Amino acid sequence: MFDSRLRPLIDPPLNAAGKRLARTGISANAVTVSGFVFGMAAAVLIALGAPLAGLVFVLLNRLADGLDGAVARVNGKTDLGGYLDITLDFFFYGAVPFAFAVFDPSKNALAAAALLLSFYANGASFLAFAIMAEKHGLETDRQGSKSLYYLGGLAEGAETIALFILMCLWPSGFVLLAWTFAAVCIVSAGARILIGVRTLRRMPTT
Repeated sequence: MFDSRLRPLIDPPLNAAGKRLARTGISANAVTVSGFVFGMAAAVLIALGAPLAGLVFVLLNRLADGLDGAVARVNGKTDLGGYLDITLDFFFYGAVPFAFAVFDPSKNALAAAALLLSFYANGASFLAFAIMAEKHGLETDRQGSKSLYYLGGLAEGAETIALFILMCLWPSGFVLLAWTFAAVCIVSAGARILIGVRTLRRMPTT
């Protein structure tokens, strides 16, 4: 919901940093993989009961996620880069709730499962549409320049990262936060499905 509003604020410094990184010869894919390593480190630390230390690596993961696109805009976007970016992001998004479940399964496991289900539904609703959008040549830069067509919703990247930050700062509130955000994600997925259905019905059959 807030991603498109944040882009004008975060893109200029990210693009400037991305240009400097590109001049050093660091590739966008290297930044993406580094971000994935940071994300997995965050999950391990959370699972071990160190959510504040995990938060540092959550933030590093998100910084890398912004920088890889900035580097790619300098060096040129590739299909491999887009594939790695979205795939490793999904690993990260799933790893954090799972880590909280591992940390305290008796308390957190059910809420974590509900949150993961909602992530699955939300991800499927926009990835499936992205395939059809590519087929019909639909494009958007609402979330910035992306390799995939992003269908907006209530629960996007900014909201998810805000959730993870709150969870790390307030681990005892994980259950409440997880159930609340799961409900938001399900509503968001439903809205995306409705928008997708309405849009694709107007598209010519191929």
